[in-house]
Amino acid sequence: MTGCTVGRRVVVSGGGTGIGLATAEAFAADGDRVVIIGRRAELLREAADKLNATHGDGLVSWTAADLSDPEQVRGAARFVEADGPVDVIVTNAGGNVASSSDGTLEGIAAGYRRNFEANVLTAVLLTEALLPQIRRPGGRIVHLSSIAALRGPGSYGGAKAALHAYTFELAQRLGTDGVTANAVAPGFVGDTEFFGDRATPDFVASRVAQSLTGQPGAPSEIAAAIRYLASPEAAYVTGQILHINGGAALGR
Repeated sequence: MTGCTVGRRVVVSGGGTGIGLATAEAFAADGDRVVIIGRRAELLREAADKLNATHGDGLVSWTAADLSDPEQVRGAARFVEADGPVDVIVTNAGGNVASSSDGTLEGIAAGYRRNFEANVLTAVLLTEALLPQIRRPGGRIVHLSSIAALRGPGSYGGAKAALHAYTFELAQRLGTDGVTANAVAPGFVGDTEFFGDRATPDFVASRVAQSLTGQPGAPSEIAAAIRYLASPEAAYVTGQILHINGGAALGR
């Protein structure tokens, strides 16, 4: 991308697979130094090794942490801060982690709590921990939302909608410092672990059929949008939710 600043420091949570991995690769391909964070150490190690072999040894480092746990977030932040200021924060960790409800109030409450912790706390805690280190001016924050914020399911969609409110808050709080905050809200994206065993051929076909383009999104396409929002060219873009869903939000 013309005009991108090379050699920035980028933090990507959930960076071991799917959209997070594609995002880490997009920045590493630009020569940026990337820290990927997630819960699975071996997966992160393999991802970093692969990206370094492709784009240059030492560009990508990793640290394992459960980002819903404040103490583990502090440890991850110390790892990041040891190498200097941060230019870009991408909070991609999360997913629909609510277990199937048994119909009881306790089961419903547990599902909502799990999705709040996995999608909201992981983004908020990491962002707040790294705010003292973000570059001013020029820092960029990008949260990963979802089309679910517009139409459910409730516990997951509600958690992603909460990220919209947090994005707006950050944009207002940090605007005078020259730091932007935005979110990207994808529709159905193929080649990820998101749906797990549910991603049968029939399930995938039903999701693709919801789009107006008749095709799924690709992790690289979402990464390209994140890369734009993190670029110098996007300095006037803040407090925005960028929907990328093949028109699925319009319905058929």
